[in-house]
Amino acid sequence: MPRLVLASGSRWRRQLLDRLALPYAWESPDIDETPRPGEAPETLVHRLALAKAERLAATHPDHLIVGADQVALFEGEILGKPGSEATARAQLARFSGRRVRFLTGLAMIDTGHGRHRVCHDSYEVVFRRLDEREIATYVAREQPLDCAGSFRMEGLGITLFERLEGDDPNTLIGLPLIRLCAMLREAGLDPLGEP
Repeated sequence: MPRLVLASGSRWRRQLLDRLALPYAWESPDIDETPRPGEAPETLVHRLALAKAERLAATHPDHLIVGADQVALFEGEILGKPGSEATARAQLARFSGRRVRFLTGLAMIDTGHGRHRVCHDSYEVVFRRLDEREIATYVAREQPLDCAGSFRMEGLGITLFERLEGDDPNTLIGLPLIRLCAMLREAGLDPLGEP
């Protein structure tokens, strides 16, 4: 059984982790993702990423368990997954010509040594001006109802942007691979190590 476990049901996160060519298992943790009253966005993504990893810790001794969570921030408001086409269209209309910040929390628990690390990465998107037809067409075609910010950067979402700003574009998809690679190396699992 692989030593690495991804605590996520997201196929997008699995596709990102596949790029590291490490054997891993994945399992979808069932946690409540509701923000707490007054909870800061950084605190929220840290808490949820860690909660996802913790949910699997008891059943995976001597493993490295990775959890991640993402929120979109717009004008001081935390936006999660839209859940409906109407909400997705409304979010994208608000974003037209504006900047949106994405925070992705990343947690790794080393159950064999009783240690964990939690961090977050930030990425910003500047949307081009979008009209109602473009928004409706995009939402109907891509169905980004399970994506913070109502788009999929790895699909047609790229057509919505004027520019992207940040250190790791994988952060925008939901798994900051640069930071994850550093965590894995510290835990003794180097993607470029001996096969």
